[in-house]
Amino acid sequence: MGFILWIVMGLIVGGVAGWVMRSSYPWYIDLLLGVVGAWLGGWLTSIFLGVDLTGGFNLTTFVVALVGAIILIFLSRLIFRGRSAL
Repeated sequence: MGFILWIVMGLIVGGVAGWVMRSSYPWYIDLLLGVVGAWLGGWLTSIFLGVDLTGGFNLTTFVVALVGAIILIFLSRLIFRGRSAL
């Protein structure tokens, strides 16, 4: 059940992160970046803070996933500057 919630949270966060970053990517790329960004945010907090902040469907998990998705959208803009992402 945790894996499915992680994907659902990533899809929600992808939409929000695309809106916050005013992404020019298609909606499905934002959702994909949100899922990967949710994983990235959880991974980064466990490495740098030493704490797993992704233990459920709550506000803390949402913020961690959102920060990860925003970081990922920012990095994808740097890498694919002037080109389409996919």
